[in-house]
Amino acid sequence: MPAKLPVNFFSSTSPVLDFFLGQLDRAELVRQDSEVSLFFFYAPWCGQSIAAREDIEKVASSLADQVLFVAINCWWNQGKCRKQKHFFYFPVIYLYHRSFGPIEYKGPLNAVYLEKFVRRVMTPLLYISTQSKLQQFLSSYEPGVLGYFEFNASPQPPGYLTFFTSALYSLNKDYLGTIHFGVITDKSIAKEIPLMNSGSVYLHRHVNSSLFYPSEAMNYTAENICRWALENQETFVRWLRPHGGKSLLLNNELKKGPALFLFFPFDPLVENQPLVDEISRMALAYNSCNRSHQRRLGAESSRGGEPPEAAATPLQPVEAFPISESPCCNTVVLPPQLHTISRTHNVCELCINQTVGVKPSHLSGLHCSFFEIEAALDSFYLKERTFFQVVSKTASLCSNFLSFYSPFSYYTACCRTVNRGMLSFFGSKKTTVLSLEMAFSSHGKNWKEEPPHSIPHIEDRNGLLESSIPGSDVTGLSCRTNKTLNLYLLDSNLFWMYAERLGAPRLTTTKEFAAIVDLKEDSHYVLDQSRALGRSHLETFIQNYSVLYSPLKRHLVGRSTSVHFWALHRIREVATDTFHEVVLRSDKDVLLLYYAPWCGFCMALNHIFIQLARILPDNFLVARVDVSQNDLPWEFMTDHLPNILLFPRQRKDRSVKFPEDFPVNLPNLLKFLLRHSSPPSSSSAAGSEPCLQQSRLSLLEREVQKLRAEIQALREAQAVLRGRLSEARKEEQRLQQEAHLLKTQHGALQSHQEEVQGLYDQKARELEEVAGKLRELAEASKTLLAENTLLKVLLASVERKLGEKVEPEITLTQEEAGLVVPAAEKNDNAHLDARIASEHNKENWTE
Repeated sequence: MPAKLPVNFFSSTSPVLDFFLGQLDRAELVRQDSEVSLFFFYAPWCGQSIAAREDIEKVASSLADQVLFVAINCWWNQGKCRKQKHFFYFPVIYLYHRSFGPIEYKGPLNAVYLEKFVRRVMTPLLYISTQSKLQQFLSSYEPGVLGYFEFNASPQPPGYLTFFTSALYSLNKDYLGTIHFGVITDKSIAKEIPLMNSGSVYLHRHVNSSLFYPSEAMNYTAENICRWALENQETFVRWLRPHGGKSLLLNNELKKGPALFLFFPFDPLVENQPLVDEISRMALAYNSCNRSHQRRLGAESSRGGEPPEAAATPLQPVEAFPISESPCCNTVVLPPQLHTISRTHNVCELCINQTVGVKPSHLSGLHCSFFEIEAALDSFYLKERTFFQVVSKTASLCSNFLSFYSPFSYYTACCRTVNRGMLSFFGSKKTTVLSLEMAFSSHGKNWKEEPPHSIPHIEDRNGLLESSIPGSDVTGLSCRTNKTLNLYLLDSNLFWMYAERLGAPRLTTTKEFAAIVDLKEDSHYVLDQSRALGRSHLETFIQNYSVLYSPLKRHLVGRSTSVHFWALHRIREVATDTFHEVVLRSDKDVLLLYYAPWCGFCMALNHIFIQLARILPDNFLVARVDVSQNDLPWEFMTDHLPNILLFPRQRKDRSVKFPEDFPVNLPNLLKFLLRHSSPPSSSSAAGSEPCLQQSRLSLLEREVQKLRAEIQALREAQAVLRGRLSEARKEEQRLQQEAHLLKTQHGALQSHQEEVQGLYDQKARELEEVAGKLRELAEASKTLLAENTLLKVLLASVERKLGEKVEPEITLTQEEAGLVVPAAEKNDNAHLDARIASEHNKENWTE
């Protein structure tokens, strides 16, 4: 059945010209009359093509007077588009700028993004006519390429078309359009960069030295200019726009190292983007490793972030950073863990690059970087015993010890006793006080005493270090830490599903979210949702991640379970948000099964755990957790499935693993629970222990009786099954005999059928022969009848002729002979003579 003819994909009133029969030749002919044209290749059955149709019409409605929009059905098998183009996906969007093209658009199928890209193709070069536009172009944090051309007498100076084509070529290579191209025609403005010669090309960079295109070493072609700009550009913030299909985009970016993903609403058609500019300034400061450039960035941030006018001048060499700086001291409240010092003193003051004779200064804010104080805390923590031996022999209670980070840095620690009222006074004045208990909380933690979020984040700015120098927190931080972050931006209007998978709420009014993902460490951290996505919060978030002992807590993604679900089951389902409450804070012995839906061995253990949950008393809890959907703290994760852990009631920190070499069955699980379950409490009397043992024995006896009854029922069922099986076997033998008899009869019937078939064939052949003879006789009879009729006619005519001539002679002769012949006999003889004469004259006579 032939395919039905296609119909219009776009309405007749649409500004898009629809060639629904695939007339590619007509589309190419129409394109020649337009400067910029967009070709939308679609398939009528494609869902993405249908979804993008409305966006294409929106863009066409706003740009129809400047751009030609053409839609071509490239699926119709009789159209030229299907015969000439071989697309592997739909829709495909091509843009043409006169003779240059096609430029394929691979961005989101969204109206605003598509319109932005079309406008970039319409004006690939930005005309720089004034110094203010030049400063605005250079202050942009996106890579920029400038070209200087003198438009004097000739309409197009040498190299201008090549530079224009390179801008279009960059859009073809990078559909995001990260590199902006500008053109200068005024010589006085070009000197500001400086661009002295017409045809020179300049690549502006913020941190590294800006570059001029090496026309002597490379040919001046559009491809070379675009490649040179892409290879030497500075990109501190990158936009990610996954297309929604199967892709390795995110995986390839995460393999480069830890990544900071920022989700926020973005409109590419809006010129002023304050949040993007703020994030870009922070990213530039984060990657600025040059000290002089850091000071310049600090000055910019103090002036509101406005770029200096001399931003385009090449950076000058910077003198070495001095080792010795201003005094750097900070007050530290000693935690109970440092018992050797805290017995006599509770407050110490750490100073960097001091001498032994320096006395402690007043309690005040920090005057040095965060990482220097962190290094001092690390050294103080490791040298705590040595420091106590020194201060115990001196009256000043101060000691000088060497940094384990650098042999040229010395730290001075002076300890004293401060009452609790003074400590609260310092806290009320927001004095910078850093607790070693907070700094080294990862070394030991009791989850039963501390709430889940007891560790303060740097974003809280309570009890943590803050810098008094603007912009010094993250300025050059990427070069001073081994946890360098790559910054990525995503439009939350399009890619909020990725934020939800990282821990963002599904329903929220403001779609702003920030998360750090470390693929190597298999962990990620989330910025507090109650804080706005601003530079200050992001800086503290990055600073919090970059420290040696990061106070950030690994974010756990889990699937929430309803109370009604587990209440109807004997086995408790554990999720990420209920793990601490159900397992660690429970007053029962908890037997936890680690499983996953795709684990076949885990599914085979369900009936065993259901039986175990039925027979266990109330002081035991059987639970399970789906580790494929719920993250747990590192100390409670498993590396294989299935896995069984027992958390005793009074010893949750001493969990016991079920032996791997034991088969997982009901008796082994009962033995495992009886051996490792919690002993009776110390408050119980000594005489009550035999009663408890007796109650356990009676419970076990009842369970054994139940098991014996079940075994007896199973044996009876087995006997019944055996009787039914013997009857089934007898019936099977009878059926086999009947089948053999039927096979024998069937063979006899087949032989008899063959005999009858042979006889039938023989009789059929004989009948065919007789029928042939009958047909021959019938034909002969027809011939004889015709001849007989003819003979009768001839005989009649001969008789008439002979009767007229011979009759007188015969009469005289007979009369002469004296014979008297009757008249009837005369007539008969005359007929017989005429018939014999005619028969002798006939040549073909048939008997």
